[in-house]
Amino acid sequence: MAAEKTVSEISSIAKAASLQLAHLSVDVKNRALEVVASAIEGGCSSILQANVKDLEFAQNENISGPLIARLRLNENKIMGMAKGIRSVISLEDPVGQQQMAIEMDEGLTLYRVTCPIGVIGAIFESRPDAVPQISSLCFKSGNAVILKGGREAQHSNKMIVSLITDAIDKVDGVPTGSVQMIKTRSEVADMLKEEKNINLIVPRGSNDFVKYIQENTRIPVLGHSEGICHGYIDSKADSDKAISIALDSKLQYPAACNAMETLLIHEDIAQKILPPLVKQFHLQKVELVGCDITRKIISDIKPAVEKDWDTEYTDLKLSIMIVSKLSEAINFINMHGSGHTDTIVTEDTLRAERFLDEIDSSSVLWNASTRFADGFRFGLGAEIGISTNKTHARGPVGLDGLIIYKYKLIGTGQTVSEYSGDNARDFKHKKLPNS
Repeated sequence: MAAEKTVSEISSIAKAASLQLAHLSVDVKNRALEVVASAIEGGCSSILQANVKDLEFAQNENISGPLIARLRLNENKIMGMAKGIRSVISLEDPVGQQQMAIEMDEGLTLYRVTCPIGVIGAIFESRPDAVPQISSLCFKSGNAVILKGGREAQHSNKMIVSLITDAIDKVDGVPTGSVQMIKTRSEVADMLKEEKNINLIVPRGSNDFVKYIQENTRIPVLGHSEGICHGYIDSKADSDKAISIALDSKLQYPAACNAMETLLIHEDIAQKILPPLVKQFHLQKVELVGCDITRKIISDIKPAVEKDWDTEYTDLKLSIMIVSKLSEAINFINMHGSGHTDTIVTEDTLRAERFLDEIDSSSVLWNASTRFADGFRFGLGAEIGISTNKTHARGPVGLDGLIIYKYKLIGTGQTVSEYSGDNARDFKHKKLPNS
């Protein structure tokens, strides 16, 4: 039996693979991804068998309900993995796109062209469906990836990665080491020290988990630490829309990072909308906590404490706050939100536009559920994660967030000396159309 590779060896292999992936043709990349999608479909029963082992482990370890919900796979989810991969195939190749062209002088032209980041380290908890999402996005964008899933999903992840690597190894031209996986917590610590070979870390998980990653590496980190998402029902809201959107934002998948955790309601509509809304939440077994005004309208709601406004429940629990004006809602969200996703329900265009402009979050919505904030739903071909960073990538991060650029300067023998001194030539700096 071959010895297990060290993290240093794995990252070195990934680095070498990334240099070849960077100039792999889009035809080869798409052909490889189609082979992977077919392998996922064909391996459905094997993935489900592995997932059963993980679910048994999770239950024996008393892992929380929301994490088990993220861990659990079924045939529809697995077919969705393949569909997500094919959606990535359908996207334009993000590599080699000319973003800018400037004629600096006659015979001296500057181009800015997109290129891959290099090696991505993806660390995530509980969600085996993240494996094909992340792998396909990294591969299509010309990046090598090193995956590390949570121990609770180890059997599912191992099976999916095995299907992916076996599939792409059959495609001529694809470098070995394009997709790799590490398994232990100690290997994560080692990976965070691989700044020589790894160019970006993308963590997906709890607030504490992401903060640990950010505080223990010199590698740039792209991600969000929590998803404290808000809905605001304005006084000018359509009641039917408001109730439908609020229910979907909380109930469609409570464990998701874009599920609503706090609902704000304008005082002028609260008496009308709270009773039917609370009735629906109670039918769905949602635990409700609210401010004093909320409890005056609905007496059997528990009082909210300060911590509730800053908590990502990822469960059937919701905080409710009554506000007197739009500016109060905006200030509350900017103070207590995590910069993830927030929505307003209103028929007033000016109020909606103010909300969209002034809320400091990566995704802001009008008359739509917070659950729409997702790479696949946005048409990005799945997502590697959702970023609340104010860097090159924000919100659901698809292919564009895995691309940077390089400058290419094409000359005909020019030297800087020609453009300096008493008789210096002048630059033209003429913008040219992108090809």
